[in-house]
Amino acid sequence: DAGEAGVDGPSGLKGKAGTTCDCGRYRKVVGQMDINVRKLKNAVKFVKNVILGIKETEEKFYLIVKEARKYREALINCKLRGGMLAMPKTTDTNTLIADYVTQAGLTQVFIGLQAGLKGGGPVYADLTPVRNYTAWGLEEPSGAPSNTSCVKMVSTGTWNQVECDITMYYVCEFKKSRRGLAAVP
Repeated sequence: DAGEAGVDGPSGLKGKAGTTCDCGRYRKVVGQMDINVRKLKNAVKFVKNVILGIKETEEKFYLIVKEARKYREALINCKLRGGMLAMPKTTDTNTLIADYVTQAGLTQVFIGLQAGLKGGGPVYADLTPVRNYTAWGLEEPSGAPSNTSCVKMVSTGTWNQVECDITMYYVCEFKKSRRGLAAVP
């Protein structure tokens, strides 16, 4: 049990005066660091967008890989790079990828989508079913045999089934990290 509080004692002696702050010097250093950070951010943006040709949204980066591969090889190659074949699940994403394909001077690329695997409906590369958004061309998906279950996107943004054993360029997608720093492929 604690007893009642006692009376406050007398104030202590006055301390020595502190040294004056040379804050101007530190402000200058911090200001220079801010300028350097801004320059670095611009340089990284230049590397991503101009040199690597990467496109991005708030959540993902997209990269056209100009190495003609069969669908399965493209799928594996994207995974080896730390991503997966691009999965256009919204109109905005589909438009971004289609514009990217056009700007790259290409007419078609593999995307992370397969039509009617084992008698089921179309699924994305992450094995989620295609639900709310599609951009199928006329009479697609055709329900044709499984050797044509792979999907390409043409530069207009339309999806078409294609044989899995043909080779073409492809688009990989990469999730941005939560800390705002992204692993650039």
